[in-house]
Amino acid sequence: MKIAIDIMGGDHAPGEILAGAVQAAARWPENNLILVGREEALPANLPANCSFHRAEQVMAMDESVENLRQKKDSSIWQATQLVKDGLADALVSAGSTAAQMACALLILGRVKGVSRPAIGSVTPGFPAERVILDIGANTECTPPMMLQFAHMGRVLAQVLLKRENPRVALLSNGEEAHKGNELIRAAYELLAASEINFIGNMEGRDLFSGDFDVLVFDGFTGNIAVKSAEGAVALIMSLLKEELTASLSRKLGAALVKPGLKKIKDQLDYQEHGGAPLLGVKGISIVCHGSSHARAIVNAVGKAITCVEADFIARLAEAMAVISRA
Repeated sequence: MKIAIDIMGGDHAPGEILAGAVQAAARWPENNLILVGREEALPANLPANCSFHRAEQVMAMDESVENLRQKKDSSIWQATQLVKDGLADALVSAGSTAAQMACALLILGRVKGVSRPAIGSVTPGFPAERVILDIGANTECTPPMMLQFAHMGRVLAQVLLKRENPRVALLSNGEEAHKGNELIRAAYELLAASEINFIGNMEGRDLFSGDFDVLVFDGFTGNIAVKSAEGAVALIMSLLKEELTASLSRKLGAALVKPGLKKIKDQLDYQEHGGAPLLGVKGISIVCHGSSHARAIVNAVGKAITCVEADFIARLAEAMAVISRA
């Protein structure tokens, strides 16, 4: 298996991306990693299962995707092209999400039955992890798109979480079927009439503790929800650190609970989940957080490997064909 890694994308590129690639190469020595970017960024010695593909240009994090067609030698374009040409089985990038999505659409194309790709993420939860989507690819959605998201999230939960018949819910401002705006109410009707295991609405407080496997929302709501959660986790961990180190007695007590606190921190850390697949395109493209460090890249490579091994694209195409026939 070959995984292309955009070493130039991300707030901490290329250093942290390369560090993650080297760690991933050691963890999965049976697989090959293709490092895509500028040659001068490479370390002196690469692991035996790493190769290099030159790409001189870089799409900046805040750069307009309108520049993409003039930057076909950019690392994200070249990494995506490797997947299209069959020279890589998947790609991983922590660069501009907009550029990654645009490349996927222009080069890989959409799976039949998909109007717009979505970003589906595995998030921590109690008692188990769950899939949420869309977390930022589409700020404007239609009810049929929400149904497509549900189908794609269902397949992702089957592949990554091993849930045979995932329970799908819709994020709203109340559990009752009549709650929500026009989009949510119309999407509710479509989901309820589908063959999906739809269990109704969930509220924002259920994001991490609701009894569901897949939670569907539009990209505007999803992006705000996820980033609000990230901010809340960071604030809570910062407050805990401040209070637990305020005095000697607290420091002694903190030493006793440190292992438990670290476990909780790791469970809530987005880097532990690596990246999120771009769902609905004809190739595996893993979208990583822009501020990803090495650990996130390692986990993103692991997620790409899992998707390839599970023949994810074929399974997704089969699920979307159900909508096309309906």
